[in-house]
Amino acid sequence: MQTTFTLAQLADPHTAESEKILRTCVHCGFCTATCPTYLLLGDELDSPRGRIYLIKNMLEHGEPATPDVVKHIDRCLSCLSCMTTCPSGVHYMHLVDHARAHIETSYKRDLADRTLRNVLAAILPYPNRFRWALAGALLAKPFRPLIALLPVIGKRLAAMIALAPTRFPSAPAPVAALDVASPRKGRVAILEGCAQPALAPSINAAAKRLLARHGVEVISPQGEGCCGALVHHMGRDEAALAFARRNVDAWSARIDRGLDAILVTTSGCGTTVKDYGYMLREDKAYAEKAARVSALAKDITEYLSDFEPLPDGRKTGQTIAYHSACSMQHGQKITDLPKRLLRAAGFIVRDPPEGHICCGSAGVYNILQPEIAGQLRARKVANIGKTKPMAIAAGNIGCITQIAGGTATPIVHTVELLDWAAGGPLPDALAGGAFAGV
Repeated sequence: MQTTFTLAQLADPHTAESEKILRTCVHCGFCTATCPTYLLLGDELDSPRGRIYLIKNMLEHGEPATPDVVKHIDRCLSCLSCMTTCPSGVHYMHLVDHARAHIETSYKRDLADRTLRNVLAAILPYPNRFRWALAGALLAKPFRPLIALLPVIGKRLAAMIALAPTRFPSAPAPVAALDVASPRKGRVAILEGCAQPALAPSINAAAKRLLARHGVEVISPQGEGCCGALVHHMGRDEAALAFARRNVDAWSARIDRGLDAILVTTSGCGTTVKDYGYMLREDKAYAEKAARVSALAKDITEYLSDFEPLPDGRKTGQTIAYHSACSMQHGQKITDLPKRLLRAAGFIVRDPPEGHICCGSAGVYNILQPEIAGQLRARKVANIGKTKPMAIAAGNIGCITQIAGGTATPIVHTVELLDWAAGGPLPDALAGGAFAGV
């Protein structure tokens, strides 16, 4: 794709990087075949190719974003399916991130949209605030139909309330520390994150139990927190970079004392942490440290795959549908590992049709774009149902929450199934079903 940026514009490193990405695009249109919004809406401007044209024109002219551009960029899920499909290697993720940052600084949203985004940015990245918000959502659930009727913001508020669980998750039992007399086979940190500790603390507890069985010590660095993905995808670069720097500082303090990996159990967070090196490349104080952190970051399934098979805990054999989160398969290019681990544990694993299409979660997308997200969830649930599973496995808390709202089939994190197969407790979501009594 030809571009006409001036030398003055290209002096900005963000613009220079976007110009390189734009020049990679050859207009082939392969991306339209796998773009969820194009499949649903049929509008060229709601395809990656169409959005690339909009972004190019916006950045070249150096003008504030227009309402039409904002509408189509906001509809993008950042599922990155287009990057998997693209034969030219267009790095759409970094391009659309730049576009969102430009929109955030150049465009004034209406009051309702601005307020909701401010509330989400002020609550979701902070576990304690998030827990209070969940309590409020539980109280509001009976009134959701009425709330949905409110003008302008009603549907979004109703979508946010619907996503909240019907009860608070039970606190998992403390995971026993690794016996100091046992030979240690590794030392890792696990990102605790923000939404996941409030929604499903059982996930990291299961990961820690699995690691302990392998003789891996898990440490909790002081000061780590939200990875920054939630605000990053809303175009709030400074807030995202502040979260990234905080985590880089926390982990760097332990890397020099011996740390084999930084494990992430939420694939959306993992995609962002693995991108810290790029995000902080222009920060002289953090560029090297961030690159080192990104190099150590691994999804939990990547790390577990390096070990011998887990010891037998109980007989399995249940049929599992594996939902591959977009951030896992398109963002991190992890496709077969989770399924191999589940099969090695004895499960029958099935791939749903259209497994490459997003479920509609995408961070806070299912709150900001509830109608499109709802259509994508219905499509995803219908395809999963075709495999007739006893349960669904996924590696991302956002997908788990989104899909659970549209099906009676229980859905749990991959690592919870692996932990149960190795002798761990039965996940609450599986109680009373085909797994009970095994």
